[in-house]
Amino acid sequence: MNGNSGCKPEIQYPCRWHYRLIGENRAAILEAIHSLVDVTTCVIDEGNVSSGGRYLSLNLEMTVVDEAERLRFYQLFAENSAIRVVL
Repeated sequence: MNGNSGCKPEIQYPCRWHYRLIGENRAAILEAIHSLVDVTTCVIDEGNVSSGGRYLSLNLEMTVVDEAERLRFYQLFAENSAIRVVL
């Protein structure tokens, strides 16, 4: 058994971090991203569309300087009404 099971992974900051943002409206998700981050320093890619076509995802890659910033952006995305799920 690995002695590290249950331990938090060691992340070296600053680093590039990936968020998957899932919602119902592409334009609204993009607006949320633009309101929260400097999009000139990010990469935004198309993700998947649900089988019924109701939900879609956008992949956002950005640099975070520390764990607090990484978690803060996660929380800001999660609180935005255009975004249903943040992964």
